[in-house]
Order: sequence, then C-alpha cells, then structure tokens
Amino acid sequence: MNKRFALVFIALALGVWPVTAQKIETQVAGDAAITRVQTALNHLTVIQLSEPVLSVAAGSQAFKVEWRENKVFIEPTEPNASTNLFIWTKSGRLNYELAPAGTVAQMDFAIDQPAPDPPASKAPETRSGRAAAADPPSQATVATEGLLGGKPVRLASYKRGKNRVQLQVKDLFRQADRLYIRYTVDNTTKRAYEVGKPRVLFLQVPQVPAPLTGRREWQLTDSEAERIESQGQRPLEIIDQELRSARVEPGQETVGVVGVRLPSGSRGPFVIRLVLPNYEQGEVTATVVL
Repeated sequence: MNKRFALVFIALALGVWPVTAQKIETQVAGDAAITRVQTALNHLTVIQLSEPVLSVAAGSQAFKVEWRENKVFIEPTEPNASTNLFIWTKSGRLNYELAPAGTVAQMDFAIDQPAPDPPASKAPETRSGRAAAADPPSQATVATEGLLGGKPVRLASYKRGKNRVQLQVKDLFRQADRLYIRYTVDNTTKRAYEVGKPRVLFLQVPQVPAPLTGRREWQLTDSEAERIESQGQRPLEIIDQELRSARVEPGQETVGVVGVRLPSGSRGPFVIRLVLPNYEQGEVTATVVL
C-alpha cells in the first residue's frame, strides 16, 4: 500500500479531514440506481460499502481504481475523461458514473453505504411452547467473514517485461478450506490476449526451502519458483471465478478473482501455482507460498 492510500486509511480511522469543502455522500444499500461520482485530480475518492468487494471493473484507464476489503479507491489520471464503474459484492452489482475531474470543492470525498439494520428475529416456538434453536450461520456468512481477513501478497521485485503476458497475485482471502485469489494480468505484447480459465495447482513439496519458510503470502520470482523441488502437482477444485475482461488488449491489464478448495488439514507453509493458458509463450504462471 503506498503512502497516499495509507493516509486515507488513517484519516478514515480518525474521522477527520482538513478540507471541509469536500462532500461525504451516503448511498442506500441495495440501490439499483446509477450513482454519479465527482472526482478531482491528485485526490482520492473512497467508496465504502457495507460488505466486502469481490470484483470491480471500470470502462477506462483514465481512472486508477483499486480496492481492499469493503473499500474502493478512485483517482482520476486525466482531466477531461469520464467513464462508468461497476462493483460486485455477494449481494449483487453496484453502478457508478465517474464524472470528469473537477474542482476539489465539488468532489465527493467519500461515498458511504451504511450497514443495513439487522432484521428483528424471533425464534419460532415448537408445539411444546419452547423456542426452537436458532439456525447455524449460513455458508455465505462464513465466506464473508473470511473475506474480511484478506492478506496482500508480497513480491520481492516486479518488472514489467516487454512483449510478454505477466501474472501477479495481489490478495489472498482464506476461510477454513476455501481460498480466494485476486490477480492481475498484464499484456505487453503486440497482440490481444484471451485470458481463458485459470487453473490452481497444489505443489507436493516435501519441505519448503528454509529461505522461503518466513515468506508466507509471498509470490516467488521466476528463478525462485524454478528452484522449488516438487514431487508432483495436482489441480485444486475451482469453486468460483470472476474476470473483469476476458480479452486484454496490448498495453492493458485486467483483474480477476478465483476461488479454490484447499486440501483438508493443510496449514502451510505450502506452495500453490496459478496458471493461465497463453497461445504463444506457453503457460503464464504465478507461484505463491502460503
């Protein structure tokens, strides 16, 4: 997380901000309307939702859009561009229109979605007049709690290569035996790249090398991954996947999320490999130590 994003988190936590002219709007949860967002150059607008974000998609590279947990950060990079923005949560899709960058006094500093009031529930009575036992939490609730514990994936060094497709793992969200992986695909070739369906492999490594045991939630470089001695690899069950765009034009990137079921009893450290097909250079991979 860069310094600018860190300052936003601190300001939100403290509840203060020095520029009083900026606006803090409220968006009703479940609203199907298109929300207009006013932005300003060199300033961040924060959309804070009542539940974790699963994926985002913007129609133009003129806005830098990043997200973490239930917050989406928007920063315009060009003065006269506008576009639309979609945000997906487990409850559905939210729609936004990002207006061209204007003055700081007119921008939306933050758009908050208040948490819905929990419905009043009364345990049904049995024929004996006693209250029935409450139902256990749903699987969706358990998954949501896991997303709140998402961890960023670190990488020792990353260079944007020329004439290649690169894969970088951004965040890991784990709950029990389920793991959700957010990744980016960067295309610096001269041809469009069709992403295709990802595979996630579990490497059967007898022992993770000592230098890597302290690198949990860490993406290995190509040279580090080549030094991993594996007795084989097996595919993990895909339980969910989302992709902002299946086609990545030259010089562009896209964002995806894939969910897998981990082997029972696996605690780590262990190694997984995210694999995408590539029509010219073989497979595109990212190897991560968990």
